[in-house]
Amino acid sequence: MPQIMEKLNSSILFIGAGSMAESIIKGLVYSRIVTSKHIYVMNKSNKQRLMELKHEYDIIPVSTFEEGFRKAQIIILAVKPASMKEVCKEIKPLITNQHIIISVAAGVRTSSIEHILGNKPEVVRAMPNTSSSICESATGISAGKYANQLAIDVAKRIFDTVGEVIIVNETQLDTVTGLSGSGPAYVYYLIEGLEKAGINAGLSEEDVRKLVVQTVYGAAKMLIELHAEPAMLRKQVTSPNGTTEAGLKVLEHYDFHDILKKTVERASLRAAEIGKELEKNL
Repeated sequence: MPQIMEKLNSSILFIGAGSMAESIIKGLVYSRIVTSKHIYVMNKSNKQRLMELKHEYDIIPVSTFEEGFRKAQIIILAVKPASMKEVCKEIKPLITNQHIIISVAAGVRTSSIEHILGNKPEVVRAMPNTSSSICESATGISAGKYANQLAIDVAKRIFDTVGEVIIVNETQLDTVTGLSGSGPAYVYYLIEGLEKAGINAGLSEEDVRKLVVQTVYGAAKMLIELHAEPAMLRKQVTSPNGTTEAGLKVLEHYDFHDILKKTVERASLRAAEIGKELEKNL
């Protein structure tokens, strides 16, 4: 732990200032594992955004890569996958053996980043989700070829501040992307459908929203607090020949589980495709 905190207090540079960067900054600042004076942020295209983050979290904006790399040992690449190649080429001359590189770009493999940067950089890849904005993310992280245990521990400590973290092999990270990275959207889509069903049946929009959101929240909280299997809880609420059983039979008829399986598979495949597209352009 002392080594991890020493590394964290050596300062963090965020390259990119979008919503994901802000979520992580928020988690770090609110958890107090890193003070604002140790957080630097660079954003090439929108200087106003930097001022907003400075006002909200008291972070330190920087205007050049050189300035940021002089101050920080942990570099978080919070840029879009399409921008990764350009950014890595620009920072390549600045990387030293003191730097840990953490990427949150969906689908971009550590091997691609390592190839562009050269000289065996310590790269960790992370896949948080949008719930990091309320410090309730589900994040998967994996180590690149040259990342040591300290790099993984540092990355885990950072993402612990915005939710739950699991460490996986990078071969599994595309699946994490398809499951939990994109997962909030699936849940929102489910909620949309339940709300439409309730409204079509005559309930008001306001009442439907309260009922559906609380139902989803309550079900998730039951799983967390009871440490129970979802199948067990489902069976507990499913009385023979009752209303729940009648509804579930419709889901079974349309093979709801298979739909979800195909949904995750397709999103995971797209994450892999993004990685391959970047590799082709190296």
